[in-house]
Amino acid sequence: MTADLSNSSRTSTIGSVLGVSLADLQKSNVFTSNLPPDPSFKTPAESHNAPRANLGPRMVKDALYTFVRPEQTNEPELLGISQTAMRDIGLREGEEKLEDFKSLVAGNKIFWDNKSAEGIYPWAQCYGVVHGQVSLATAQVTAAMCDTINTDVSRGQYLFSNPRTLIPKHAMKSSLRVLAEPHILALPTVKQYLDLVFSLALNALRIPTTRALSLTMAPKSRVRRETIETGAIVTRFAQSWLRIGTFDILRFRGNRKLIRTLATYVAEHVFPGWESLPAAVAISLPATSSNFRPARSIPPYEIQGDAPGEENRFARLYREIARRNAVTVAYWQAYAFTNGVLNTDNTSLLGLSLDFGPFAFLDNFDPSYTPNHDDHMLRYCYKNQPSIIWWNLLRLGESLGELIGAGAEVDEEEFVNEGVREEFAPELIKRAETIIERTRKEYQDVFDAEFRRLMHARLGLVSHKETDFDELFSGLLDTMEALELDFNHFFRRLSSIRVAEIKTAEQRRDLAGRFFHKEGVTGLGNTEDSARERIAEWLAKWRIRVQEDWNDADIERETAMKKMNPKFIPRSWILDEVIQRVEHGGEREIIGKVMKMALNPFDDEWDTGDRAQEERFCGDVPRGNRQMMCSCSS
Repeated sequence: MTADLSNSSRTSTIGSVLGVSLADLQKSNVFTSNLPPDPSFKTPAESHNAPRANLGPRMVKDALYTFVRPEQTNEPELLGISQTAMRDIGLREGEEKLEDFKSLVAGNKIFWDNKSAEGIYPWAQCYGVVHGQVSLATAQVTAAMCDTINTDVSRGQYLFSNPRTLIPKHAMKSSLRVLAEPHILALPTVKQYLDLVFSLALNALRIPTTRALSLTMAPKSRVRRETIETGAIVTRFAQSWLRIGTFDILRFRGNRKLIRTLATYVAEHVFPGWESLPAAVAISLPATSSNFRPARSIPPYEIQGDAPGEENRFARLYREIARRNAVTVAYWQAYAFTNGVLNTDNTSLLGLSLDFGPFAFLDNFDPSYTPNHDDHMLRYCYKNQPSIIWWNLLRLGESLGELIGAGAEVDEEEFVNEGVREEFAPELIKRAETIIERTRKEYQDVFDAEFRRLMHARLGLVSHKETDFDELFSGLLDTMEALELDFNHFFRRLSSIRVAEIKTAEQRRDLAGRFFHKEGVTGLGNTEDSARERIAEWLAKWRIRVQEDWNDADIERETAMKKMNPKFIPRSWILDEVIQRVEHGGEREIIGKVMKMALNPFDDEWDTGDRAQEERFCGDVPRGNRQMMCSCSS
């Protein structure tokens, strides 16, 4: 049974409203046409006709990908698809019922003809460095099938270039060396279902993310994780799957020529071109200043700024990547999404939520929470996400440092072909360090501006005051942590409070109970009286600010707040229950119901046929299921 899902609030602007067939969908191979392949198998035919044993795990050098065919999936079962994703890719409704589509998302169909050697052959990326060894992690289980072409897609202040790369993440024995898991046949249904629902939810929450198209069960594949599990395939798509780790492997090997090739490809094919990158900005201005939306359309070869921080086009590229990631992390923090593993391999050059680790949304507000039970040092916990993304961006700065530091000499023939002259090195290093440090400040400014904007909107505020951060934002987060309040429930419940309901101190104390868990007040040292008093004090400050912005327009404010504060969040306990019901109870229909809720998180109800279940999934998290954790292999 396939769960066919739609999202009535969104309509397609790709081609016609009806979309096109899979056969007619325009496809390309932009990635493999512009970047160097595995030198051992330079063409699809060489890889396709090679014995499978010759494609086994090994080092791949001087390349950014290797051609590799996926292993066939036996008796695949399509469990769910996202109609929203279908429309955004440009596929017509009903295409998912055809065998060609089912075969594609199961990894069994490729767009290449062996006889004519024409078409688009699957490939796997090279990236990553682990423990001093080159690791091409996840490439074994990820094959890109093709780039699909449609109209430009805009999101906020950013434009993406046309192609979306379609990837069934599944079984594939490739030539890429995987240090830890060389014999995986498929990822478990548990992990793949989480990937699917979370990517749908993040996109619906307007958080930049890679997207899921479909979930296919591989019933004949068994996967050894903590237990033996049924294999599955999630087919995802994104404007690009390049990540900071793609540069890491090149820096580790000292491949300066390929670093330049890759950086140029990113600017010209991942982004809309060099002219799309941001002009130099003043640093450490107030968060509301125009540095959040810098000028663009700078000629590629123009040098901006004064010594020692003159910026060439590669510096602008670095800054753009940092800015995009700052925006994404601000969304994560504002909605309490925690990735769980944020190494450079999991940090997108486009600032997309990528390759989710043991991820989760916070239940109770706990800044030190990590969903990764192996992260004993809390490196990737909620509060550390902004700083760990900057740490990753600093690694990217090291990879691009020579290009950034070269300034106006970046295109000089001697520099391109021979490298850095000894006498030029001190100037280059100083310039690179200056630009990277300025980018750190710019990253902080962009993050701060976006986080404040989102928090103002979640609290129903229209105007921005400097005092809001200390009096409202920090005070609220401190209260949530001390009283162990549910983060996203608080904002949704706050949305429905009318100003007249909290006019007096007594009213505010009485109403404070709406934010408690079912079992009452929790948290060390708290009593019901002290908890009510603390919430009431915060509500008094919030009421003043809301009245300043809205007067008595409660209905309009509530409508605006509910568009920012979701009722449904795909929490870990819900997904764990769904997985158990599907795998052990055969309840396939529950997949579609939860996916529908994830696609429309701001709705009040979803017409799934089980209103009681909808309310249970949106209600208080069972005490024993709060702050769940899992491993990277779950």
